[in-house]
Amino acid sequence: MGGVSADAGVQPEQERAGRQAKHSGWRGFVRETAIVVVCALVLSVVVKTFLVQAFFIPSESMEDTLVYQDRILVNKLAPGPFDLHRGDIVVFKDPGGWLLSEQEQPQTRTTRALHKALAAVGLYPKDAGEHLVKRIIGLPGDHVVCGGADSSVTVNGTALDEPYLAHDAVPCDEPFDTVVPADRLWVMGDNREHSADSHVHTTDPGGGSIPMGDVVGVAFVLVWPLSNATVLHNPAATFADVPDPS
Repeated sequence: MGGVSADAGVQPEQERAGRQAKHSGWRGFVRETAIVVVCALVLSVVVKTFLVQAFFIPSESMEDTLVYQDRILVNKLAPGPFDLHRGDIVVFKDPGGWLLSEQEQPQTRTTRALHKALAAVGLYPKDAGEHLVKRIIGLPGDHVVCGGADSSVTVNGTALDEPYLAHDAVPCDEPFDTVVPADRLWVMGDNREHSADSHVHTTDPGGGSIPMGDVVGVAFVLVWPLSNATVLHNPAATFADVPDPS
């Protein structure tokens, strides 16, 4: 006889249930992916805002420690919860006209695209081109002196042995004698003859020192190129014998 089997009536229901489950599974996947992406973006913004930020080296002023196009990570908890120390490598905002003296290298198209991509997710500052990278030599109250190319830099009367200086670099190519004002820092590049740092800006307001409030943070690791990746240690031995300012 030409009766209809029981399976024939059940099959459409099973197909609809399968399609609903498939659609539900796809919507769940999209929802979970969106949540993960949003959380990652929020986390990157939080990290960038409060903890760590990436910067690149725009010139030769910190050679041989850091060279052009190196990428570094900066700890933004100093100054703040953590103190700044002599010997720290710091990233800071241009206090006014310093970048005009820096011989910044032109960026390639690939470099610009990479920076834009990192900036889009909060891992790279959109105003990175407005920052400089130098080493802290003097803290507030320190008496920092250098008599010229044949002289060592002294801090509070103690001559510094500076192993981080670039090969054949002199301690200073212009003499200076200054007491670092309160809430300011004396900063210098490791490649002194090619660094528009504190000792070049002694006629500026603050006598060449920079406001501590302009410091973004302390560089703690070189991350790119990978072949040169390393932790950036503070050269504590260089400043170990420097007394506190009188």
